[in-house]
Amino acid sequence: MRLRGGVTVLLLLLFLVVSGPKISSSTGIGVNWGTVSNHRGLSPSTVVDLLKDNKIQKVKLFDADPECLTALMGTGIEVMVGVSNDLLATLSSSTAASDLWVSQNVSRYMLTRPAANIKYIAVGNEPFLASYGGQFQSYVMPAITNLKQSLAKANLAGNVKLVVPCNADAYESSLPSQGAFRPELSQIMTDLVTFLDSEGSPFIVNIYPFLSLYGNSDFPQEYAFFEGTTHPVTDGPNVYYNAFDGNYDTLVSALNKLGFGQMPIVVGEVGWPTDGAISANVNAAKLFNQGLINHVLSNKGTPLRPGQPPMDIYLFGLLDEGAKSVLPGSFERHWGIFSFDGQAKYPLNLGLGIGLLRNAKDVLYLPSRWCVADPSKDLSGAADHFKLACSVADCTNLNYGGSCNGIGERGNISYAFNSYYQVQKQNSQSCEFDGLGMVTFLNPSMGQCKFLVGFAELMVTKHVSLGVSLNFGSISVWILLMSWGFFGIII
Repeated sequence: MRLRGGVTVLLLLLFLVVSGPKISSSTGIGVNWGTVSNHRGLSPSTVVDLLKDNKIQKVKLFDADPECLTALMGTGIEVMVGVSNDLLATLSSSTAASDLWVSQNVSRYMLTRPAANIKYIAVGNEPFLASYGGQFQSYVMPAITNLKQSLAKANLAGNVKLVVPCNADAYESSLPSQGAFRPELSQIMTDLVTFLDSEGSPFIVNIYPFLSLYGNSDFPQEYAFFEGTTHPVTDGPNVYYNAFDGNYDTLVSALNKLGFGQMPIVVGEVGWPTDGAISANVNAAKLFNQGLINHVLSNKGTPLRPGQPPMDIYLFGLLDEGAKSVLPGSFERHWGIFSFDGQAKYPLNLGLGIGLLRNAKDVLYLPSRWCVADPSKDLSGAADHFKLACSVADCTNLNYGGSCNGIGERGNISYAFNSYYQVQKQNSQSCEFDGLGMVTFLNPSMGQCKFLVGFAELMVTKHVSLGVSLNFGSISVWILLMSWGFFGIII
């Protein structure tokens, strides 16, 4: 999704002018920066420093968080901002709402100096997901139309492209060559790719071989990786040795059936979790992510697009997000290539010229102390305390397949107590649990199960979003007003 930097940009623009939209011959490596965390301490400026230290020049946000965008201003890092699904209805029905959204979330950061390098607006996040039952489907194209007009009014239409990240369930087939979009999406996908083609924009897809393995006990494990398999998929003259290529070419076939077989493709999300489920572990994540990076940077491409790898890929994700919903699975909180504190989980070379990942610098931790279950106490009444702790903090490491699954009942309670204690910034009362908890200065970590220490308190000013209803004749419009410097919240 992003090939940037001086001469490269000029050459790419010249190429587009002469030949029209084509597929990049060199894949850019970016990351998804999610912020759904219960450890508020790693400041956006620290995260941006982490990106710069690792020479990551492409970042995808799931919203337009003002702190993140402010920290990205002046860095040159290419940014994709997101419109959440719940805003699609409003933006599709009101040009006033789309004008204000662009003003507050794009113009503000691009038309000041130093500017943010916003290159894409993601209109929704997997809005065609089958499990949504079509509730967002009718809003996507009208929202795109309004946002395009709003960008034009702001004189940004030539700088910012509109895209729609799609889940891989938008298309289906038993073999890659037979790929087609789901029947109920046929018309809207035709409209979408026609628009993307007219704008020179890529099709963005999220591909997760881990989920194929997680959801199907018959899925050959080695087929999820890039080391070869004893269960290749033969499709006519083409043979597929990994799930990523098979999934990717299924999309290529679906696009071809609509007459857009050469449309550029960006992989908006791809990765492997490190905890919370069977097959979700550090070794598997390292094997998958390094294999993926090596594969796409080899420029080998896929059977249907030989020598033409994805335009860009965005690893999911940058940091663990300990407050994400676990409805899909406990692994949802463990996708980061870095832990919540910006420390690399495993050696990984992104192919960006610096070697292995570099850790975040100057991270300020709380003192080295932990809250554990008092060994002298009967824990028969600890169940309610355990539930309370895990409703606030992240205890997904304790689940079946997790790194802390085998530490026993007392260990489980201690882990929950400590997780809560750290989220509460080691407040002394947060380790009481009716006398069942105690503070220790001896690290209670056991093998692969790490008892964490949280961040020290940071004084961070956070901008507030206010929902205001404005009436224009008979139309009631909800507009998000982002306060700028008038409200301060200490988190």
